[in-house]
Amino acid sequence: MSHPSYNASTLEAKVQLYWQEQQSFKAIEDPKQEKFYCLTMFPYPSGHLHMGHVRNYTLGDVIARYQRMLGKNVLQPIGWDAFGLPAENAALKHQVAASSWTKENTTHMRLQFVQLGMAYDWDREFATCDPEYYRWEQWFFIQLFKRGLVYKKKAVVNWDPVDETVLANEQVIDGRGWRSGALIERKEIAQWFLKITDYAEELLSDLDTLTGWPQEVRTMQQHWIGRSQGAEIQFEIENSTETVSVFSTRLDTLAGATYLAIAAAHPLALSLSKDNAKIATFQKECAHLKVAEAQLATLKKKGIFSGLYALNPISGERMPIWLANFVIMEYGSGAVMAVPAHDQRDFEFAHKYALPIRPVIEPKDGSDWNYNLLPFTAYGTVIAPPSCAGLSSEQAIHQLITELSPKGKVRAKIHYRLRDWGISRQRYWGTPIPMINCPKCGSVPVAEKDLPVVLPTDITLTKPQSPLNTLPEFLNTHCPQCQTPAQRETDTFDTFVESSWYYARFACYDQHKSMLDDRVHYWTPVDQYVGGIEHAILHLLYARFFHKAMRDLGLLHSNEPFTRLLTQGMVLKDGAKMSKSKGNIVDPKTLLEKYGADTVRLFIIFAAPPVTSLEWSDSGVAGAHRFLHRLWDYCLQQQSILKNMAIESGPLQHTAVQSKRRELHQLLQQINHDYERQQFNTVVSGAMKILNLLEKGTRSTEEEAENALLKEGIGILLRVLAPIVPHITHVLWQDLGYGMDILKSSWPKISLDALDCDEMELVLQINGKLRGNLKVASDSSETSIKEMALGSPNLQRYLQGQTIQKVLYIPRRVINIVLGASHDA
Repeated sequence: MSHPSYNASTLEAKVQLYWQEQQSFKAIEDPKQEKFYCLTMFPYPSGHLHMGHVRNYTLGDVIARYQRMLGKNVLQPIGWDAFGLPAENAALKHQVAASSWTKENTTHMRLQFVQLGMAYDWDREFATCDPEYYRWEQWFFIQLFKRGLVYKKKAVVNWDPVDETVLANEQVIDGRGWRSGALIERKEIAQWFLKITDYAEELLSDLDTLTGWPQEVRTMQQHWIGRSQGAEIQFEIENSTETVSVFSTRLDTLAGATYLAIAAAHPLALSLSKDNAKIATFQKECAHLKVAEAQLATLKKKGIFSGLYALNPISGERMPIWLANFVIMEYGSGAVMAVPAHDQRDFEFAHKYALPIRPVIEPKDGSDWNYNLLPFTAYGTVIAPPSCAGLSSEQAIHQLITELSPKGKVRAKIHYRLRDWGISRQRYWGTPIPMINCPKCGSVPVAEKDLPVVLPTDITLTKPQSPLNTLPEFLNTHCPQCQTPAQRETDTFDTFVESSWYYARFACYDQHKSMLDDRVHYWTPVDQYVGGIEHAILHLLYARFFHKAMRDLGLLHSNEPFTRLLTQGMVLKDGAKMSKSKGNIVDPKTLLEKYGADTVRLFIIFAAPPVTSLEWSDSGVAGAHRFLHRLWDYCLQQQSILKNMAIESGPLQHTAVQSKRRELHQLLQQINHDYERQQFNTVVSGAMKILNLLEKGTRSTEEEAENALLKEGIGILLRVLAPIVPHITHVLWQDLGYGMDILKSSWPKISLDALDCDEMELVLQINGKLRGNLKVASDSSETSIKEMALGSPNLQRYLQGQTIQKVLYIPRRVINIVLGASHDA
């Protein structure tokens, strides 16, 4: 009997219409049901999805659909991170309004998401350029201002000369603007700041609670926050009442300090430059230096003597004060206590300018050290000052704090590398900062009743500078306190402000009277967040800060925004990231038209583990399409057998079928394990093995049992594939008589009866890598199984000379031996 051929475009359009009519993905709060909030970092509306988008959002969709089939109440929303420089630059280039350009792009990308079969609750969709959204962002900013978490000051900032705006330190990559790629300049202008540093300790300590995050991301944030325990030292300037403040973690080396190095932008240096042309010239040179710390460490050292001397707090010795290019104002106090005998940068600078090198620490083992060849940077035994001689470095630090604190020269201090977040941007296409500059009252927040401060959208840009500075109807207003004529702030928010709280607004998308409401307590924190690791110290850190600030305002009840984080790898072609400049772009639109969404989704999921880079393969896409054809044909060939049978089979007595069913449930067991650990590529390989298994026939005398197994097996196969290829599985589920909606079916359960046998085969792994198999009796104890695994000949060559840290046993499936460093290491 013939059956219809697999036609992806017709089939997928039909299924998508069904989901739309049924409102299949509409999320409604239900306190009686376990919730699952799945969110992929919302996209910038660039106009077209690229394959990186497809991978990113498919991964999130697979997770959301899987959790829905586990019986959870799933929220998976989508929106648009719509403000920002790319839209403004595109509007300038094409001479159109940025708002029109953005809306056209969101319309196009929305259609592409639908075509990909994404299970989004479209009712919750919003764009950050909607006044109803940024109204509450402005309100939140004002609340932070009232709590003392907002301030304005002149600051030396990272100026992007191409985009003509300020960038946060986190937005400077290798000395260049993260979007424009332009070399960054140092410039002093008035800026608005958020006091993220008030939350530094909590942001750091709470990283330990984020056990569902990749360790790499947690480590990156830990380093960026950069907690250091040390001392603040006051160096008096000779013949002056002024002092230079220095933070150091190595107070034990104080007696070895032979000069001070200050940043070119240090207040002392700025005052000197007024009457010293050489210093002024040096400052201009430093204004163009790269600001990344890693590059400052390897920078060719350069400096200029200030003409001033500081006095060492211990000995009173004169120490020359130098301006140095490796010291910048953003880290510490902009001044460094230079100890050439015990710091590499200080050592290099001292050698270049013939400054003294005075050792005050020697190796603990008493061995000789040539301090003129290499600085000794480790902790050791203190030589000087006399009061600390013979003490360890740790003891000397404590001794010097005790000795010098009463004199006001030293105090113990915890220092953070993290700086306050500069959020002012001198661009048009962003949220207006809701402040008014009054000649009498200073900076005053806009009255809350007057929010939102609406950004004018009917503007066609003719030059890069913001038109807000010259737009009278926007600029001119009155002070809400004294009613004097005043002017609005014309800077707009850094776009990371919008993306730092959007996840919470999705829970209360239609709330017009407040920023958030009680629904946010049901949905947050986000259970699963998906996005690129490039956001580790930008968006993810800012969102954590905002979440804690919203909590402290009583808007949220939790401490962290995202419980579990998946950082997906890039999509590569010919070994390189896809880009127009390389000419290696693959257009999802072409693939969708040729193969359909399920094929694209299947390839994206099967080609590589989620966290690793995926190498594009045209043959791999074609192979995924062939598999779906094979699945379609096989299932419909069984249609007449399956139509009138129960979904689940009972006990099967035939030996051959029992063996086959055992293998089926072993595969299901592994697939379930892979779903939980988000190893979706092996979910697909497991599904392929199930199809292979079902295609193998058994003897005709066992036809009834074989048919029962067939019904059970195809039911399992379709359900485990449904999160990945939702369209084809939806249709087959209906056509084979399993039910109307596979989304509403329960996830297949592992049958312990099927797995019950005299013998079982376990996978042997070392540090998670497959190293063999082991057959053991089913009733073996865990202890005996571990002993047999360690004695397995397959593993001996891997274990030789290695330290075994632990042996993990996943019942009936896996033995994983975790190794530490080898004995020879």
